[in-house]
Amino acid sequence: MSIAGKIALVTGAGTGIGKEVAIELARRGALVAIHYNQSDAGALHTKQQVDEFGGKAIIVQANVATKQEIEQMVQTVAAHYGGIDILVNNAALQLNYDFFDYDEASFDRMMSINLKGYWQCIQAVVPYMKKKQSGRIINMSSVHSKRPTDFDVVYSMTKGGIRMLGRESAIELAQYGITVNTIEPGAVDVGKQSARESKPIMTTEDIEKHKKTTKSIRDKFPLGRVGRPLDVAQLVCFIASDESEFMTGSAIRLDGGSMLL
Repeated sequence: MSIAGKIALVTGAGTGIGKEVAIELARRGALVAIHYNQSDAGALHTKQQVDEFGGKAIIVQANVATKQEIEQMVQTVAAHYGGIDILVNNAALQLNYDFFDYDEASFDRMMSINLKGYWQCIQAVVPYMKKKQSGRIINMSSVHSKRPTDFDVVYSMTKGGIRMLGRESAIELAQYGITVNTIEPGAVDVGKQSARESKPIMTTEDIEKHKKTTKSIRDKFPLGRVGRPLDVAQLVCFIASDESEFMTGSAIRLDGGSMLL
C-alpha cells in the first residue's frame, strides 16, 4: 500500500496499540513521529524497534489536553519532516471509575484528553494537509462508542463523541482532500506477548479458568482470540494509504465479531 514517504504523527505511541501502529507505518516506509506524554521509556523502545529495521522516526512529547503543547508538537514534526500527511489520534485515558466515583475534575480530565485532545490535534494538523490538498486522519475509538462498558461511563461517552467527531470532521474537511475515519477496536491484548502471535493471546491457565467461570473464549470471540495491536495497525495502514481515498466518515468495527454475540 502506498504510504512510503508519507509523514505520520501517532499520538500515544509509547505503549499498546499506538506503539504497533507507529512501528507498522514505519515498516511500510512512512516517516513517523512517535508521540508520548509520560511514557518516555516506551517511546524510546518504539523508536529503537523502528531503528532496528532501518525505519525513520522521531520522538515528540506533549500533553494532548493542552492546546499549546499540541501546536508545538505539530510544528516540531512539520519542521523536521516538511509537513504532516497522516494523523493517528490514539492517545487516551481510561480510569475505570464507577458512575458515582467520578468527580468534576476526573470527568474534565477524561474529556480533555480523549475528546478535546483529538479535536485540537485535528485542528493543528489541518493547515499542513490543506497545503497539499490531501491528508488522512484516523481516530481511535472503541466498540464502546456503541456498546455500554458497564465499567466506565465517561470513557464510553468520550468514545461515542469521537465517533461523531469523525463524521463531522469528514464533512468539513472533504473539500481539502482530507479523509477522516474512525476505528472501533474491541478487546485488544496489549501485554508483553508478541503482537505477531497468531494463537489466542491467553495462557492455558487463563483459558481453563475462563471456561470454568462464564463462557469459553470462542463464545465471546467467534475467531477464537482477542485482538492484537498488529490487527489495528494493519487497518490503520490501509486507511492511511492512497487505496482508501474514497472512504471518509466511516467507523470501522474491529473486534473479531464479538459485537455480534
